Amino acid sequence: MCLGIPMRIRKIKGDFADVEAGRLIRTVNIQMLSHIREGDYVIVHAGFAIEKVDPEKAKATLRLIDEIY
Repeated sequence: MCLGIPMRIRKIKGDFADVEAGRLIRTVNIQMLSHIREGDYVIVHAGFAIEKVDPEKAKATLRLIDEIY
């Protein structure tokens, strides 16, 4: 099973961005997406940002994940 996690972009550095979800911070490749900015939410899978998502949907998903853990 594959799982993509919504994460907020903290800082963009060329083709990479620092993203966060809760206390988890990672650097991911953002080459597949255009027109993203710091503060946007993206779906991250296997080290790549694969889709920009609506902030409210991302926050709702993150709340559900928090409830599991």
